[in-house]
Amino acid sequence: MTSHSATAVPPGAAARNAGQKPTRPGRPKLRTDAVSAEARRQAAAILEVLAGVRTPTEVAGQLAISLTRYYIIESRALQGLVDACEPRPRGRVRTPASELAALRRECEQLRRQAARQQALLRVTERTMGLTSSAAPTSAKSENKSRKKRPRKPKARALQAAAVLQEPTAAGPVRGPPP
Repeated sequence: MTSHSATAVPPGAAARNAGQKPTRPGRPKLRTDAVSAEARRQAAAILEVLAGVRTPTEVAGQLAISLTRYYIIESRALQGLVDACEPRPRGRVRTPASELAALRRECEQLRRQAARQQALLRVTERTMGLTSSAAPTSAKSENKSRKKRPRKPKARALQAAAVLQEPTAAGPVRGPPP
C-alpha cells in the first residue's frame, strides 16, 4: 500500500470543505458576542463543576447564589445542551407566517388567472356574436358607485303627454264632476 491511500480524502469531503478554513480541533467556536458576561461566567463555572475541577458549593459561593439556585441553573444548562444536540430538520422550516405568505401569493395568482379567463370569455363571446349572460362582478360594483343618469322618456310617453297637454274643443280638462 502507498502512503497516499492512507491520507485519501473521502469522496465529497473536498466539496463540503471547499471555501472553509481548516479548524483546530482543540478550540471550540462559541458566539459570545450576543450573551451577557454573567451568562458566560455561569457557563464556565458549570463546565468546571462538570469537569470535576471545582465543587458545586465553591461555584455557588463564587457566583453569589445559593446551592439550590446553582443546581437549577445547571439543569437548565444541561437541558439546553440536550436540546441543541437534537437533529435539525433539513431544508426550510415552515412557519405560520411563511404559510400565510404562500397562501396570499397563491390567492393573488388565482385572482389574476380568473381575470384572464373572464377577459378571454368576453372576447370569445364578442367574436361569436353572443351576448354575455352575466355582467362581470367588477362592472356591477362600478355602476353602483356612479351617479345614475336620468332616463330618457319613451316616444309613446311623449305622445301621450302631448295629447294630455292639448286643450280640448270643449275647454280645459277639469277634475271629476261633483
